[in-house]
Amino acid sequence: MSDVKLKSSEELQVMRESGRLLASVFRYLDDRIGVGTSTMDINNLAEKFIVEELGARPASKGQYDYPYSLNTSVNRVVCHGMPSETQLLKSGDIVNVDITLEQGGFIADSSKMYMVGEVTQPAKRLVEKTYEAMWEGIRVVKPGATLGDVGYAIQQHAHKNGYSVVREYCGHGIGREMHEEPNVLHYGQKGKGLKLKEGMTFTIEPMINQGKAKTKLKKDGWTVVTSDKKLSAQWEHTIAVTADGYEVLTLRDEERV
Repeated sequence: MSDVKLKSSEELQVMRESGRLLASVFRYLDDRIGVGTSTMDINNLAEKFIVEELGARPASKGQYDYPYSLNTSVNRVVCHGMPSETQLLKSGDIVNVDITLEQGGFIADSSKMYMVGEVTQPAKRLVEKTYEAMWEGIRVVKPGATLGDVGYAIQQHAHKNGYSVVREYCGHGIGREMHEEPNVLHYGQKGKGLKLKEGMTFTIEPMINQGKAKTKLKKDGWTVVTSDKKLSAQWEHTIAVTADGYEVLTLRDEERV
């Protein structure tokens, strides 16, 4: 617990603004991702908007020597897909766009799935059930709950729907640094793990596979794919633990009720 940085109300207000700006990046991209869009187009559009329109910084660029402003993970890519000029989206593709943004010294991190053109029902179901799994995890966040409770809720929803949960990659604390303590696993046991406290901020970002959970890392050192070549989906939000529950700092307009 000593390594987990609790955020003050002032710091949370800055993170809230970073999250609001990041949500606006997805809103900007919504009408610009479709059949024929290259994954590098997505990167360039987002970077230009973040820097020129929002006056913020794409926090992924240069982090761990990563050369781009976001990840684009298409179909069987689990996470960390690298944008490419030659990778053109086609009808039926599903793509996760994962973006980080720094403003005022604090970072927000979120990802969204896009379904391109006519997507098969199995692919659509995977995307929808992964989104539900993320929210199952988010909804148990409150002071006194544990990270095991979060992971258990996600895992149960995935397994109930016939999917597997990737174990090698997880959510993470976030604030002034993109990756802070604690690690947030997307599987676990109720009542186990770190107890949540007001002021904690972290991501919940389950990677759910259509087939087996096993993954492999491609030769570029970044791109992670499913070992069985089946589809994978992911959604992500940055969460703050509040006095009586949670706040989603990266909530998008279409998610507000």
